[in-house]
Amino acid sequence: MSTVRVGVRCDAGPTRGVGHLVRCLALAEEFLARGARVEFFGRVEGVAWAARQLADRGVPLHPGPERPEDLVAAARRHGLDVMVLDSYELDPAGAGALRAAGVVTLAVVDGDTRGQDADVYLDQNLGAAHGPLPGRLLAGTAYPLLRDSVLAARPAAPRPATAAGRPRVLAFFGGTDAFGAAPVLARVLLATGHPMDLTVVVGRPDVEAALAALAPGRGQAVRPVPPTDDLPALITAADLVVSAAGTSTWELCCLGAAAALVCVVDNQRESYHRVVAEGVAAGLGELPALAAAGLAGRAARAEAARTLRALLESPRRRATLAERAWSTVDGRGRARVADEVLALVGARTPG
Repeated sequence: MSTVRVGVRCDAGPTRGVGHLVRCLALAEEFLARGARVEFFGRVEGVAWAARQLADRGVPLHPGPERPEDLVAAARRHGLDVMVLDSYELDPAGAGALRAAGVVTLAVVDGDTRGQDADVYLDQNLGAAHGPLPGRLLAGTAYPLLRDSVLAARPAAPRPATAAGRPRVLAFFGGTDAFGAAPVLARVLLATGHPMDLTVVVGRPDVEAALAALAPGRGQAVRPVPPTDDLPALITAADLVVSAAGTSTWELCCLGAAAALVCVVDNQRESYHRVVAEGVAAGLGELPALAAAGLAGRAARAEAARTLRALLESPRRRATLAERAWSTVDGRGRARVADEVLALVGARTPG
């Protein structure tokens, strides 16, 4: 078989976040390791860290076609065998147009397929299920797309119970923290009154300024850090991780992190509730409730602080979460997805 050419259509930015790009980048790494050519199509604006991820891997970035006919034209112009679509905003007819043009089409979805007519659908969320679809469905936690850096940091076994009088806590909320979760959750963490070394990944100046205004209590320290390629190492070094219930959930699982999650946006809600119900992570509630003024907001923050304090005080609780998380995601998801896509390409290649 000649070199397979793979296109990826996704966007990243300060309001969109970088979750779509990060998981597509993980799949790109798998295709590159198998000798394929990979090109990205889309907008990566205002997030230098995300743009650098593509540049560091030698992956070209082209303007992102919007209309179905433009997607097909781009696929023909670049000689693509495969197109990966990961967007909540593109015209859903694009998948069918690509498929009709003979391009193997993979639609990455989170619950709603939006009526896309694809060869393969990937929904990497826990307990994902769909009715009949035109193409093959890869669903559930056998399929999360995880980057090389995450796979390299996966421990050989879950982290055992380890006492920590001053636990190391890591808080991060995507590459841009588009909804300003970091200051809200940092306040809740400090409100536990428990000693901690709190590291917060900060993607925006206004978030950093809000963190600088916090007043840690006795035995508490807050350290802001910019988005970093060393995030997997920070995760594995932490006693507790507080994060959004987005695509990073599966990185936390693969790394065996004891995690407490917050539902930041509506499209995380279903996965958030499933993960918490299965005991894979602790739940802190939804960001709008935690950020709300008045009695309701105070009650939501108090409940989240109780959950966090129980985890900070109990190595056993943290170890239980870590074991369940580690057992949920084995890190081979992207290989399974690539196997499926490349088998379809091979079936369509003459000779």
